[in-house]
Amino acid sequence: MNSIRIFFLTTACMISAAAAEPTPKQDGRPMPAFRFEHVTDKSLALSEGDRPVFVYNYGTMSKSGVPADRNRSSYIHPLYGLDGEVLTDDFPEDHYHHRGLFWAWPRVKIGNASSDLWMLKGIEQRFESWVERQANERGAKLVVENGWHLDGRKVVRERVSFRVRAATEVARAIDVELELVPLTEPLTLQGAEGKSYGGLTLRFAPRAETRITIPAGPTETDLPMARLPWADLSGRFSGNSRSSGVTIFVHPDHPDFPPEWLTRHYGVLCLGWPGVQAQTFQRGTVIRCQYRLWIHRNDVGAEQIKTAYERYVGSRALSLD
Repeated sequence: MNSIRIFFLTTACMISAAAAEPTPKQDGRPMPAFRFEHVTDKSLALSEGDRPVFVYNYGTMSKSGVPADRNRSSYIHPLYGLDGEVLTDDFPEDHYHHRGLFWAWPRVKIGNASSDLWMLKGIEQRFESWVERQANERGAKLVVENGWHLDGRKVVRERVSFRVRAATEVARAIDVELELVPLTEPLTLQGAEGKSYGGLTLRFAPRAETRITIPAGPTETDLPMARLPWADLSGRFSGNSRSSGVTIFVHPDHPDFPPEWLTRHYGVLCLGWPGVQAQTFQRGTVIRCQYRLWIHRNDVGAEQIKTAYERYVGSRALSLD
């Protein structure tokens, strides 16, 4: 991962738009262009001008000193804040299987065969192709096709898309869509018993002054199996003198909206869908889940987040034309 960190020099450069949605430069200068660039033969980086946005790891990633059965692929790390701070963690000592922004389930059944994508046991995600890759001054779009492989055969087609909007003074929006299609036999997904985690997950980097906010306001306790449309984790991350954070928004079209969540102040936000109650999907069923990452500067209150969430619900998909 050192080559990725070297590639993106941390910057404190700020951009001038003040609204939560992208606006043109006020002085008439062109917006900085987005660009993709391979930083290794396993990782593709996105930047906006000289500002890092994220790295998508499509190859198999490993770490010295970590058991080989924790090798993984198909996830985002690092995810960067607006001041260049690294917001995510990878291979943390307390949970080696946690991996930046990822999507996985602890209980997966293909027909009668059980496996654990969360703990990387018996089934794995493999990169297959770049479906779409666009970048200009308005934003960027990345669409990737992966496969879930079990016992030497591809059992689920996975397509994940990221639509990234130009950052403003206060926030950046990244829309995430997951699409799963069982290919061979019925697919059963289920979250962890008593906790619900299983689905989109964001593991945060070490930080100080952690605060988790939900629609009811800040919460000092961890929440298992809480049904929420959004949740935010903020703190003061290494390399940044001020607080920043990320809210995960769930689109109202999401299955079983609002889904269950597990929140942990040690640094993780876990969507729990379908949660503790298993759901089975027949071969050929298209499972689609939509989210937004709202990456922000400073601590933000519930009312400010609610306003950004309402804007997300009312917005259309990012167009790069």
